[in-house]
Amino acid sequence: MNQSASPAAVKARWEHFPHDADVGVRGFGATAAEAFEHAGEALTAIVTHAPIEPRVAVAVRCEAPDLELLFVEWLNAIIYEMAVRQMLFGRFAVRIDGARLDGTLWGELVDIERHAPACEPKGATYTALKVAADASGLWSAACVVDV
Repeated sequence: MNQSASPAAVKARWEHFPHDADVGVRGFGATAAEAFEHAGEALTAIVTHAPIEPRVAVAVRCEAPDLELLFVEWLNAIIYEMAVRQMLFGRFAVRIDGARLDGTLWGELVDIERHAPACEPKGATYTALKVAADASGLWSAACVVDV
């Protein structure tokens, strides 16, 4: 995404970027927390393009020594909850306080017919890991996800 617009003018909230057999996810936002939320949407879009109903809320907590490692922990927490609960999540809320992230995932049980899952993410990696704000103040959070 090559834009020099202000954060309010940015239309894309997330994107995928290619990486060998894996998929890169990148979220954008006015804050790091918002970029993390939108990266959650990008993660779900690897699995399905079907709408996800926010029927169940799941709380997650992550800790890491820096923002980039916290981002990997966040994505891996989502992947873990997807796997153990057999759910997909379409809405995310993140609050970052220092080294700790408190988040909420809203979603529903996987419906194979309706969601037609394309793949199952295995884990977020440190490849292409970057969490930073650009000169305009737009935050992005990105890494490669093993699928």
